[in-house]
Amino acid sequence: MRRGLRRRWRKSGYGRERPSIAGKAARETVIYFDNAATTLFKPPSVAKAMAAAVDTLGSPGRGGHDAAMRAAEEAYACRSLAAEMFGAPDPSCVVFCMNATHALNLAIKSVAGPGDRVVISGYEHNAVLRPLTALRAKLAVAAAPLFRPEEAVAAFRRELREDTKLAVVNHVSNVFGYVQPLEEIARLCRERGIPLIVDASQSAGVLPLDLKTLGAAFLAMPGHKGLYGPQGTGLLICGAPARPLLEGGSGSDSRNRRMPDQLPDRLEAGTLNMPGIAGLHRGLQFVRRSKAAGLLRHERLLLRQAEDLLRQLPGVELYAAEDAGLQTGVLSFRVTGEDPEVTAAKLADRGIAVRAGLHCAPLAHDTAGSGGTVRISFSAFNHSGEVRKFAMVLKENLL
Repeated sequence: MRRGLRRRWRKSGYGRERPSIAGKAARETVIYFDNAATTLFKPPSVAKAMAAAVDTLGSPGRGGHDAAMRAAEEAYACRSLAAEMFGAPDPSCVVFCMNATHALNLAIKSVAGPGDRVVISGYEHNAVLRPLTALRAKLAVAAAPLFRPEEAVAAFRRELREDTKLAVVNHVSNVFGYVQPLEEIARLCRERGIPLIVDASQSAGVLPLDLKTLGAAFLAMPGHKGLYGPQGTGLLICGAPARPLLEGGSGSDSRNRRMPDQLPDRLEAGTLNMPGIAGLHRGLQFVRRSKAAGLLRHERLLLRQAEDLLRQLPGVELYAAEDAGLQTGVLSFRVTGEDPEVTAAKLADRGIAVRAGLHCAPLAHDTAGSGGTVRISFSAFNHSGEVRKFAMVLKENLL
């Protein structure tokens, strides 16, 4: 099966878009396994669209001239595709953000207030914990062991009480790739009339996500991870009324001293990042063309290959699910007696990029009892040869 992995990768079409000279050189000098932080290597169409946008796109709603109209068309096309992919009622319910943290702040502060009881999973990122702490919300953690979805559902069933104002769920853990039982948790929230915010930072682009089916209030996601867009982009898919974080120009309803009532203008104060939006649009096109299921299958094949190889090494502790359906292309591990940061630094010296430490998610480590890990994470542009090289380098470090 392993010999056929590279062949399947080539047939998948992920490598059909030829990288630029600089991009090709970068891919040949580094093995990049930090895609859960930022997907570094992207379809070349992303950079091309961004470069073209710098020279050709103005700002939507800021004039009737060609540059402004082209920008409006590009923004609408990106919104429309995102609405189609994530089950938004219409394109106006797709709000452009700087990243998932921006989107989550908008969503959380639209629903919760000081003293409100908010239920979260045991695997939430600081992008959820810190806004809720700043709001002085009463946090209830529906904690459950790693890769135990039945216990996670039971924990949410206990914690979703009548006085709960909001529930927030990390669909996929950025530390462990753990796919939480979102559909069952969403059903509990619908039955009890509790608004649900989904942090889709690690699931958008590889797992099915449909706002309408889930009945969620908001879906928040970055553009620069599984959607293969540039840094500085994100999306908030709105299924509930929202409050602005910023006030300012929106290109509409200019005599109104308050932000417009209608979406997306209500949440998009100031000039949009049109080069970023143009790049995100091409990233979304790539995901739709490649199909999320195919991208997930590819990542899981690489993960299982890495797991098989790491299990052969002495002193390596893996955080891997027995059921492949409970994990995406993210794998955490520890080397016995070695600080994860030291392991990561040794790998970096050999041209292998990984992430180590708490991954901005100390709650997830506390819940799993890991105390910090080394994390590898895959994208469409990784392949089996890189996994073999990584395992070989790690083995040399252990001997």
